[in-house]
Formats: sequence, C-alpha cells, structure tokens
Amino acid sequence: MEKDRLSQIVDFCQLIDREKFIQRRTFLTDGERLENDSEHAWHMAVMALLLSEYSNQEVDVLKVVSILLVHDLVEIYAGDTFAYDEEGKKSQRERELAAADRLYSQLPSDLAARFHSLWDEFEAAQTPESRFAHTLDNFQPLMLQHASHGRAWREGGRKLSEVLERNAQSAKGSKILWEYAQNNFIQPEIDAGNLMDDSAK
Repeated sequence: MEKDRLSQIVDFCQLIDREKFIQRRTFLTDGERLENDSEHAWHMAVMALLLSEYSNQEVDVLKVVSILLVHDLVEIYAGDTFAYDEEGKKSQRERELAAADRLYSQLPSDLAARFHSLWDEFEAAQTPESRFAHTLDNFQPLMLQHASHGRAWREGGRKLSEVLERNAQSAKGSKILWEYAQNNFIQPEIDAGNLMDDSAK
C-alpha cells in the first residue's frame, strides 16, 4: 500500500535527523568540539536573516534560507567532503548528485521537485540567492575558525593559498562580507601564526 502524503513527509522529517550525525571539520566557538551539518545549516539560516542587506544584489531571503537548509541534506548519503580533501572533491559532484536523487525521491513528487530544484540552484550558483548562500557557506566557517583561534587551520597546517582558493567565489555573493572576513577572520589568524601565509612564495 502506498503511503499517504502526510506519512511520507513525516518519514522524511525523521530521516533528515541523520544530518545531526554528519560531522564537519570546523570547531565550535569554544574550540572544544567540531560542529555537525545541522548546526552549520541552522547557523547560516539565521545569518541569512541578519546579513541579507549585505548581498551584492537584492535577494529573496526566504529562498536563501531554504537553499541553506536544504543543500547539505544530501550529505546524509554522500557524507561531508572536507574542503581541503583534493581526492574526495574529484568524486564529490557524482556522489552528491546520486545522493540528491535518492534523498529527495522519498518525498511526494511536488516536494521532491522543489527540494531538488533548491539543491540544483545552489550547485549552479547562478542566481543572486545561490551566490549569497555560497558566500554564507564560506563566511560561517571562517568566523568559527577565528572564534576558535584557528585551531583547525593550525592543526591541519593550512596555508593562506588554500583558504583563498576555497573562498574564490565568495565576493560574487557579497563583496562586503568577503572583505570583512579577510580583515577580521583571516588576517588575525595569519598574524597569530595559526594560518601559514605562503603568498610571498
């Protein structure tokens, strides 16, 4: 017997609880433990409400929030690909696309199409909302890196060139937030010796 619509949605709501078990590589502000995917998504969603005025272009804030809450759900099946894992990044797109198809297909068809569309929009990064979402997806970890005194950067032996490459598209969503991050999150950690400045090489 086919599930009724409400049961299908409730089952999906229970399924996405698994996002809370996906560990990221960024420490929380106290530097004591790593954040998980759901914490990351919640944090960015609230930040979108607070920082949308700094987007390069006017954005539909509800759509930005929706994109931020939906886009990492695929990691329930695909796992988190570490930002500096060059080998993992080679298969990331393929793994996450398969995960998106598998995950969102468990919703009623109209909601499946809507959620998959939000994920696709984030991946393409061609709309003001998706570009701003990408900026926040980069800005939030930089903020936590600085708040935790660059612990993950220091322990991972990260270089400035790696961080700049990771954030190469951030200014497309918000030049103001990217400049703020450079001056207030990145440079202080270089000065403190927690991020290696290899720009002179």
